Amino acid sequence: QVQLVESGGGLVQAGGSLRLSCVASGSIFRINSMGWYRQAPGKQRDVVATVSSGGSTYYEDSVKGRFTISRDNAKNTVYLQMNSLKPEDTAVYYCNAEVELRSPISWRGNYWGQGTQVTVSS
Repeated sequence: QVQLVESGGGLVQAGGSLRLSCVASGSIFRINSMGWYRQAPGKQRDVVATVSSGGSTYYEDSVKGRFTISRDNAKNTVYLQMNSLKPEDTAVYYCNAEVELRSPISWRGNYWGQGTQVTVSS
């Protein structure tokens, strides 16, 4: 079993900043890719940014130059630094991780956190 716990969401004015954190725990052998996704009311869940085990990153076009994803492999943690926030960034942000397990069985699975609310006021 794997658990992902997000933190750092909240209310911020347009132009402000927030830093989201996600800590993975459980019977983890290795974490491959990690990422952040978001879902606004009435809309689908979309990718925001991802980072591979080697540090390669991907950003959705609307957040390029404003958001930075990073990870601390020793702490099984991924971060999302969000700067120059806009009202359209308002959403529930979800952490995602592709995790390899080896005990009691070998398995590779995709896991999600519970989500953290980010609200950007105008």
